[in-house]
Amino acid sequence: MNAPDSSTLAAGLDFRQRLLAMLGLCCVLIMVALDQTVVGTAMPTVVADLRGFALYAWVGTSYLLTSVITVPIFGKLGDDHGRKPFVLAAIALFTAASMLCGLAQTMPQLVLARALQGVGGGMLVATTFACVPDLFPHTAERLRWQVMLSASFGLANAVGPSLGGFLTEYFGWRSVFFVNLPVGLISLACVWRFLPVIRQAARPPSRLDWQGAALIALFLGSLQLAVEWLPQHKPPLLLGLLAALSLAALLALIWWEKRSPNPLLPPSMLAHPGLAPLFGLSLLMGFGMFAVMYYAPLMFQAGFGLSPNQAGLLVTPLVVFITLGSMVNGRIVQRLRRPTRLLTLGLLMFALTAALLTRATPATAHWLIIANMMLGGLGLGLLMPNLTIFVQQLAPRQQLGVSTAMLQSTRMVGGMLGTAVMGVVVSRQFQHGVAAMLEARHGGAWQSWLADPQTLLNPAILAQFRLAAAAAQPEALLAATRLQLVDAIHLSQWLVAILLLPGLWLARKVPAIQLSSMISAEAPRHD
Repeated sequence: MNAPDSSTLAAGLDFRQRLLAMLGLCCVLIMVALDQTVVGTAMPTVVADLRGFALYAWVGTSYLLTSVITVPIFGKLGDDHGRKPFVLAAIALFTAASMLCGLAQTMPQLVLARALQGVGGGMLVATTFACVPDLFPHTAERLRWQVMLSASFGLANAVGPSLGGFLTEYFGWRSVFFVNLPVGLISLACVWRFLPVIRQAARPPSRLDWQGAALIALFLGSLQLAVEWLPQHKPPLLLGLLAALSLAALLALIWWEKRSPNPLLPPSMLAHPGLAPLFGLSLLMGFGMFAVMYYAPLMFQAGFGLSPNQAGLLVTPLVVFITLGSMVNGRIVQRLRRPTRLLTLGLLMFALTAALLTRATPATAHWLIIANMMLGGLGLGLLMPNLTIFVQQLAPRQQLGVSTAMLQSTRMVGGMLGTAVMGVVVSRQFQHGVAAMLEARHGGAWQSWLADPQTLLNPAILAQFRLAAAAAQPEALLAATRLQLVDAIHLSQWLVAILLLPGLWLARKVPAIQLSSMISAEAPRHD
């Protein structure tokens, strides 16, 4: 006997159950968004306390690496088995890993706990977004209800950076991880009670493509290690072997997925003329977004000398206006004849924000920085929801989970590469700049202190340096070192702006989607 159609199951839910199910999903999204925003603001203080600037990028990339491996697996499992069991398991895992992050005593412990947290985060991303078309199969209804997700995302993003700065400054950085515990418990209760089990696939669940999952992990893991170890003067042979292993894993993954009876990444989806450019745009967006969100706070704190709370206030407009842009987008996207043009507009706005960040200095008025962050947030607000809407509109119904997971995966791969590559750029440029500055002034003295940004971030180390360099004008040295860090981050943001430009070509490749005509056609079916 065939399973009931998912749209029939969704239509059987009353308004109250749909509302409460969506509230549960909103709580899940708040938890994930809060974690991403509060951690970014707290990171400079974390590395100063645990003394591990060499692993600064790994706190973000370990989370992204495990997430991006997990997302396609649970996207496929959600299609086959229904998403509710995996949402529940993910909430429990994410909450427990958050507690371990808050208890970490060393940077390696924090990196490992973040990797575990990334597994839970990947499960949540793979299942939560795909639950919305399960509950609301018709486009018009889905666009109306997605405002709730935009509002919850905005709530978390609005308070996240400021909350991260406030908690870090007054209660210590560990509290930014513990804030996930109450949100996680509320999410677990709501999803357990109200989210229904809806399975899209009418056929029996198929065997998971574990070989594909292993090849994805091997490809991304070896690529990440190669990028991270490049500036650390590891043996060239080791770096070459990692690069070769990454390339071989990618080729093997392509070969295997073409022959697998149940591929984790269906080749037909990757070759789809409408989906492929959307996945490419998601990759570029993730690269730029994480490169800005991780290194702008570092520039504001270590480069400009601001407190964590002040840096959080400068970053807050970016994430707040992501939500406002998403809400405006929900009102206008269905009224446009060519809604795909919003992708080009959003990309240009965010690229301009990255370019304008290269002009920011300690003397720049804060209202100008805030206005620039607002511009970037609006741009991302036009990009993020539209990528999801267009993918879910173009993908086959039985592959909603896989296609949505692919979109989130490419964004996470972009984020992983963005934090890692920009980490290499910033570290190398900063160290070379400090070495040249000290060589010109003091013959290379004080390099062991100033080549590590922890000296600029950790009050105890900063006090020790001022005492040791009392006869060498320490304040002038610190000011020059801050300038070198700002210049290094400026270079990274120039690269972000330039690397976003190919997205304009990809946006032109997205086929025309007329949501207004689809909504009109679906309207008679609404109760």
